Amino acid sequence: MLEAVKDKHEVLDIMAAIGRQAKAASRPLATASAERKHAALISMADHILAAKDDILAANVVDLENARESGVAASFLDRLTLTDDRIVDMANGIRAIADLRDPVGDIIAEWDRPNGLHIERVRTPLGVIGVIYESRPNVTADAGALCLKAGNAVILRGGSDSLHSSQAIHACLVQGLKDAGLPEHAIQMVPVADRVAVGAMLSGLNGAIDVIVPRGGKSLVARVQNEARVPVFAHLEGLCHVYVDASAYLDMAKAILVNAKMRRTGVCGSAETLLIDRAGKDRLVVPLIRALQDAGCEVRASDDIRAMVQGLIPATEEDWATEYLDAIMSVKLVDGIKGAIDHIGQWSSGHTEAVIAQDATVAERFFAEIDSAILLHNASTQFADGGEFGMGGEIGIATGKMHARGPVGVEQLTSFKYRVRGTGQVRP
Repeated sequence: MLEAVKDKHEVLDIMAAIGRQAKAASRPLATASAERKHAALISMADHILAAKDDILAANVVDLENARESGVAASFLDRLTLTDDRIVDMANGIRAIADLRDPVGDIIAEWDRPNGLHIERVRTPLGVIGVIYESRPNVTADAGALCLKAGNAVILRGGSDSLHSSQAIHACLVQGLKDAGLPEHAIQMVPVADRVAVGAMLSGLNGAIDVIVPRGGKSLVARVQNEARVPVFAHLEGLCHVYVDASAYLDMAKAILVNAKMRRTGVCGSAETLLIDRAGKDRLVVPLIRALQDAGCEVRASDDIRAMVQGLIPATEEDWATEYLDAIMSVKLVDGIKGAIDHIGQWSSGHTEAVIAQDATVAERFFAEIDSAILLHNASTQFADGGEFGMGGEIGIATGKMHARGPVGVEQLTSFKYRVRGTGQVRP
């Protein structure tokens, strides 16, 4: 239940208690057996399916509130739960349950000349704070992934998805109880007040070890600016598709339409199309028409507009915009070098795709572009931990420290060294 809070001090008291409970829960979780964590996850999935009607009813409340506030269609898509999406949510948890438990894995081991045997071993991070917006399925994904990696987690969902997230969270807690794990291992912040976010960013008196933000530019910027603990930053998904002159046209059309229109509101949705000037006579009109036939608005550079009438002029702002909607900016570039230059200037470092039959073009794209995920002849919508075989993801990190790309179970661990001796002392 959403708690009515009187003032800032009451919010801070609630958050401090959540931090203490999470820290206490993290200790037994760090040594919990793989079998017990597996049992909890399977139970969570079962409870989500059993509570499908309750979750959908809660989602209706969130959707009605969102429509009344006049949000965009892409936002509603991210917020909406259906029978199929709930089944996918449960299946995602089961997939995470079936992953190999990373805790205790020996990453590397070696012997020193003095006889010491050294092992680098995976360990949980501890307590993870996840701050997210709109997508209620993140509640299930984040909770399950953190548990599998032996971490406690504090979830702070957006007020727009609060009812849906609380209904899902109740299922996760029941799964923990069924397996005999501490119910405070997965906690949800029960207040919508922004003071709660500030408290999490402060680290809750040392309780939180890592913050993972998932949401819009303003949320991520606030987290990066204010956090006093490490952050797995997920910046915006300003994703590009470059179609080389060597591309097969039918393949390019299929990939492009999927990359943009499969789900426009996800971070892997392509926002900018770059077309090789050397192939413009063969590529431009068919690719633009394919987007338009799929219902996409096209904003184009002047040279593109000279070839296709009626397009909206693209401004410099368009190259920097993550639309999260059925809109795409299009530009001609001078081959792979032009594509690399444009992406280097405008990309958010998330995901880029090249469509080309020329292997040297693809290899140069892979070598010279420094985004977290690069694809050759495949849709940017594969930028997803589940599609990578990771069972799910807590987000896609666009930074370069510790975790990059889909943040799955292994990325939610750290490591420690175990050194075994036979009486050695250092001279």
